[in-house]
Amino acid sequence: MPTAHVNGITLNYLLEGPEDAETIVLINGLADALESWDFQVPAFLEAGYRVLRFDNRGIGASDKPVGPYTSRMLADDAKALVDELGITGFHLMGVSMGGMIAEEYAINYGTDLVSATFACTYGTPDAFCLQMFGFWADLATVVDVPFVMRDVSLWAFTGPFFEERPEDAAEFAEGMAALDMTLEAYLSQLHVIQTHDAMDRLSAITVPTFVLAGEEDILIPVRLSRRLHEALPGSAWGTVPGGHACLWESPDPFNAAFLDFVRTSSR
Repeated sequence: MPTAHVNGITLNYLLEGPEDAETIVLINGLADALESWDFQVPAFLEAGYRVLRFDNRGIGASDKPVGPYTSRMLADDAKALVDELGITGFHLMGVSMGGMIAEEYAINYGTDLVSATFACTYGTPDAFCLQMFGFWADLATVVDVPFVMRDVSLWAFTGPFFEERPEDAAEFAEGMAALDMTLEAYLSQLHVIQTHDAMDRLSAITVPTFVLAGEEDILIPVRLSRRLHEALPGSAWGTVPGGHACLWESPDPFNAAFLDFVRTSSR
C-alpha cells in the first residue's frame, strides 16, 4: 500500500475510486487498522464515491511514535495526509475514537469538509467510560493487548450476534487475539479516548453533521452519542441495529444510513 510522510511520521493509506468523484475520508477507531472499513468501502465505491482510509499513528503499517496521543494530534495527521494527497471538499466519517478525531477535524479544519459523521462516539467521556478505559489500561499492562481486545469484542457486539452468527463471532475474537499492537502504542491511542473533550467547542462546526449510533451500544452508551447530537444544533440523528460494532454487525443498515446522509449533503 502507498504511504505518505507527514508530521514527521509515515502513514499507511489506501485511496480507491475515480479521481473525479466526491471523496469520503474514513477514520478508524481504537486499535483498528484501515481494514476495519472492509464492510463499508465496497458499498461506498459502488455508490460512486472515492474513498480514503488510513492507519492512524500507532496501528497497522503506520509509524508508532512515542505517545501519548490526543484526538487533536490525530486530526492533524489526517489533515496533513489529505493535504499531501490534494484532497478537499470531502465527506468525513469517524467511528468510536475515529469519531472523536473527526470532531477535532471539523472544529479546526471545517472548511475542508462537505459533511461530517460521528459514529458510535461521544463529545466527552462520562465516569462509567473512564473507569472502563482505566480497567483496559490495567489489563493491558498486567496481561497483554490482545487479551484486552478479546474482552472488548464482547462489549462491542450484541447477544444475538453471538447466538446467530457464532462463526463470525469466533472470527472476530481470533482477529483480536492476534492483534499486532504494542502496549505502548495501545496506551497511547487509549489516551485519546480518555482525554477527548470537544463539548465546549462544537459550536465551531458549521458543516452538516450526522451522529449515528448502534441501538444497543453499551461500550460507548447511546445516551452519550445522543448528548453529542443535542450539543450540535441542526445535526441529524440516526441509529442502526447492533452494538458498538454495528458497522460490522449490521453493515448494510449502517452503510445505507451514512450514504443517505451524504447524498443530502453533497454539493
